[in-house]
Amino acid sequence: MTTEDSETTLPVAERRPHHLTAHGDTRVDDWYWVRDRDDPAVMPLLEAENAYTAAATAHLDPLVDQVYREILGHTQLTDVSYPVPKGSWAYYSRTIEGADYSVFCRRPFDAPLPEPGDGKDDPHETVLLDENELARGHEYLEVGDRALTRDQRLLAYAADFTGSELMTIRIRDIETGRDLDDVIEGAYYGLAFAADNATLFYTRPDETRRPYQVWRHRLGTPPEADERVFEEEDERFFVGVDTTKDERFVVIEVESSITSEWHFIAAATPDEAPQVVTPRRNDVLYSIEHHEGEWLILSNDGAENFSLWRAPVGNSSRESWRLLVAERDDVLLEHLDVIAGHALIGERGHATTAVRVLPLDGGEPRLVEAPPAGTAFLAQNWQFSTPAIRYETSTLVEPTTLHELDLATGQSRALRRLPVPNYEPSAYRTEQAWAKSEDGTEVPITLAWRADRPSGPGPALLYGYGAYGLSTDPSWRGHGPIHPLLDRGVLVVMAHVRGGEELGRHWYLDGKLDKKRNSFQDFIAAAHFLVEEGWTTRQQLAANGASAGGLLMGASVNLDPDAFAAVVAEVPFVDCLTTTLDASLPLTTNEWEEWGDPVSSEDAYRWIREYSPYDNVQERRYPRMLVTGGLTDPRVGYFEPVKWVQKLRLLSPESSSGILLRMELSAGHFGPSGRYDAWKRRAFLLAFVLDATGAAARDADGRGGRHADDGGVDGLKRTS
Repeated sequence: MTTEDSETTLPVAERRPHHLTAHGDTRVDDWYWVRDRDDPAVMPLLEAENAYTAAATAHLDPLVDQVYREILGHTQLTDVSYPVPKGSWAYYSRTIEGADYSVFCRRPFDAPLPEPGDGKDDPHETVLLDENELARGHEYLEVGDRALTRDQRLLAYAADFTGSELMTIRIRDIETGRDLDDVIEGAYYGLAFAADNATLFYTRPDETRRPYQVWRHRLGTPPEADERVFEEEDERFFVGVDTTKDERFVVIEVESSITSEWHFIAAATPDEAPQVVTPRRNDVLYSIEHHEGEWLILSNDGAENFSLWRAPVGNSSRESWRLLVAERDDVLLEHLDVIAGHALIGERGHATTAVRVLPLDGGEPRLVEAPPAGTAFLAQNWQFSTPAIRYETSTLVEPTTLHELDLATGQSRALRRLPVPNYEPSAYRTEQAWAKSEDGTEVPITLAWRADRPSGPGPALLYGYGAYGLSTDPSWRGHGPIHPLLDRGVLVVMAHVRGGEELGRHWYLDGKLDKKRNSFQDFIAAAHFLVEEGWTTRQQLAANGASAGGLLMGASVNLDPDAFAAVVAEVPFVDCLTTTLDASLPLTTNEWEEWGDPVSSEDAYRWIREYSPYDNVQERRYPRMLVTGGLTDPRVGYFEPVKWVQKLRLLSPESSSGILLRMELSAGHFGPSGRYDAWKRRAFLLAFVLDATGAAARDADGRGGRHADDGGVDGLKRTS
């Protein structure tokens, strides 16, 4: 790297041309070397980037501090979740002001509800896992999974201390509060106990971080004696392990983007070899739950939007499936849960969600619908035998409310609304609208604003993702706090572009592989719509996306760099062609079904090359950019945003000083793990958006008055 010592000097990485040839096409990558963390120039480059960004944004420090304090002011810092029953116990988490992490607790089922506080004077409370104690001495902590034994005396937990998503598993004796001697290193997500309360199943990843094995550990024995239960050799597939809701079976999920297969072991006989439910068939996905000797099977076999089937455990070949719920053209059956006597189905369609409660005795189903421009999702329902089920509703401006539906009467009651201090939802508005994409497709978008937002075009932030069939849901918890934006007159918008499943499975299929360009055109269409409808101007519009949403940012800004005043690209997957050509990198082979396999298919190579953000940077002016990365990120290598920033600056010298990189040196894909550091990071991103859209000088008091009366702009389409 060549750079000056001054923090105000733009970091310039040395250009070392590296030739990459595939399918007769040669690309020259000047910064390919950055992927080598052992290169002595890498860490100085990352440190110089962070120093430059800090200097270039120093003028925002007071605003960052103000936004951070507003986030804290709208957060119940000492809080307690509503307990989830399981047998004779009820489980919940506490957060305590000043503490970064949650405290996982339980109390007798019939004890009074817990009160906010530290719980130390609560005679009913048992602390199972204080993550603040667990994090002591570590810069990062994520508890990736937890599992209870059947007798609820032991708690297994998997912790990641680096952001690499490699887990260390320990088992805690709940009565004594002490961990057993058993310690399993190098594990991945997924834990399941057998019925004997002494056998634990877990997963291990290969060298590319693909979870591909299931192992069996007997408590009190060394990990070296653990037995491998299952191994998946096909590199397209990920492996997971869990138990059925009734805890009768340990189940192993084997899934790629388009194909899945499930195996099971009776929890009462954990030494047995796993049996397959239904053998995999290419392009067929299915998921399972167990109910009274039958598998409930949610599958897209012959049903693009999925159907629900049932089959005997002893004979679950495809020929034995019996239809319970047929496919619908306009509604995707997205998620399956089960309780005694009922199947619980999470549905999605018309850019909204719902919960269907289906009696398995043939009774009339009940449908729980989302609020307008909002969401309804199943909540935690741990108890198999229960007279009621729980679900959550929210919008971008309505805090999450936990409800309970009485299965006998069909009546719902609100159990708890997330407390948000100093916040009045009636001061805000949200609605759905539709933008028209390049090919004429109507694209749903969700808008949120403060009711007294000043009239005329104003600042706006447009968020998008659009990949893997993961939908961008307009929920309170969706993308972090947005009220510091709303209170300064910023319109916050979610573009539900193709690649998600907001309108059903076809919406996903129309935004992947050779149709990926649709995602970018949908996002640009949403940006143009906001300008054409008078909500904002190009000079006041910022865009934001993370991971595959960062790819969306990079591809969209290459197609129309003048559409945005600023872009925030978090851990962006921008060097997608080089990455998908390298099977040695984490996740690559599994990703081929999403993006295409450019190694074996020249067609896939060509269409990825056509939109790859890094490969398509042009000599032109680009908007202001804030790009982030994580040094230990196993999903998007830290080198992708580093290389992209260097190329953007080289080819756009007039924009170079406004293209910033912030690299988390002690975190991975999801940024800092402690909640206070995460809020500080969020405050920094929001301050950048406020500054770039011209809203930084506004007071957070909601002055103005355009939309207070009519709740929207004339001509906007609305959903029912």
